[in-house]
Amino acid sequence: MTTVYEAVIGLEVHTQLDTRSKIFCGCSTKFGSEPNSNTCPVCLGLPGSLPVLNEEALRFGIKVGLALSCKISRRLKFDRKNYFYPDLPKAYQISQFDMPVNGPGWLMIETKTEDGQWKEKKIGIHRAHLEEDAGKLLHEGIEGASLVDFNRAGVPLLEIVSDPDLRSPEEAYSYLTSLKAILQYLEVSDCNMEEGSLRCDANVSIRKKGETALGTKAEIKNLNSFKNVQKSIQYEIERQIEVVESGGRVVQETRLWNDAKGQTFTMRSKEEAHDYRYFPEPDLVPFTISEETIQEIEKTLPELPSAKAGRFRKDYGLGEYDASILVQDRALADYFEAAVLAQPSAKMISNWIQSELLALLNLKKIEIQNSPVKPSDLAQLVGLIEKNTINGKIAKEVLPLMFETGKSADAIVQEKGWVQMTDTGAIEQIADSILSANPQSVTDYRAGKKQALGFLVGQMMKASQGKVNPKMANEILTRKIGV
Repeated sequence: MTTVYEAVIGLEVHTQLDTRSKIFCGCSTKFGSEPNSNTCPVCLGLPGSLPVLNEEALRFGIKVGLALSCKISRRLKFDRKNYFYPDLPKAYQISQFDMPVNGPGWLMIETKTEDGQWKEKKIGIHRAHLEEDAGKLLHEGIEGASLVDFNRAGVPLLEIVSDPDLRSPEEAYSYLTSLKAILQYLEVSDCNMEEGSLRCDANVSIRKKGETALGTKAEIKNLNSFKNVQKSIQYEIERQIEVVESGGRVVQETRLWNDAKGQTFTMRSKEEAHDYRYFPEPDLVPFTISEETIQEIEKTLPELPSAKAGRFRKDYGLGEYDASILVQDRALADYFEAAVLAQPSAKMISNWIQSELLALLNLKKIEIQNSPVKPSDLAQLVGLIEKNTINGKIAKEVLPLMFETGKSADAIVQEKGWVQMTDTGAIEQIADSILSANPQSVTDYRAGKKQALGFLVGQMMKASQGKVNPKMANEILTRKIGV
């Protein structure tokens, strides 16, 4: 993006609330059931059926609002949003128009400044309201026709609408990862984008830097991953700048993201706002939420990611980056704390989780909570390094074997005979033979080529099959070379 323009970005996130039944009826919300098997007269909108609000969905919505510092409405009502689409069986959606459960709030994100420094930025939450989901159209199987599955119709949604405070694709990504972490910590949604339980639309416009008026926005739909949100926003910013600089005019429209082509394309024009003819839902009377109920829900809030990151920095001495990575996923944060309880080497445990363990889990597509290597197992491995029983190089051989066999680190080290050499006399003998075999490296080191020492240490590690303590090898070689 040229320095002349800045982007103005707002995100609309729809998250399916993880209740067992739908928002206005008793049908199951289970994903993957036979098409149209989780339906009833209420969610199909059959004549004479009446909706009843799911109390758990309401409590989940309030819980999210409290976590996002929103103003919680004491007086609530639902409205009919009228539009026709094949996946909407009633030809209207029960939503909230002018009295949403959650009013203005905010979310703090981590963002990078122009000089590369990380800082916190407050992103406004415009509102977060409850509504029912629509069904799902399937464009496959029958040529020239679409199939519809109404299992999803009536599943409770919370739509979280940000203010247009985001200024880059990177900030949008940071906002989404922070929001997802909060939803998972609250245990109100599984946030599975592949199953559609977390969906995002992005509103993107540009304006010249220094201007305050908003430009004409394009809404991007069909975003099924955070990376695609980031890529589509970047493309749309560049597209709009190109339109303006070539003398054209950005039009208000809905666009879709094509991941294969890496570009957005027009879905429909929105030159005129759609008139949804909102009116109060006649089958659900307005009602009041008591202060006691809100206070009761507030007491159930867990330690949220930002607070946990601060505690990790304070209690475990972790840096800002390490702490922010660990708290992005509640299960990951729990794994780390359980490991530190067994072996109080927080920084080393953090390093092993983020590098070696997560790499293995990602390779096998296993979630951290299902890891074959339990927190106490990883703690034992780190403990062996700390006690100089094994070195880091050997430990990297041990961890995959723990992963595959389920055996403890100690058992594997004993079986393989990988206990580290710490006998000074034996190490000195290996050092003498390495120095004799590599006189040029000795000369190079004495001439000031410090990397030559690394080569010699490497040769000692090779000769001992990785069993020599690298620190002792370094010290003994330095002493013997005499520089």
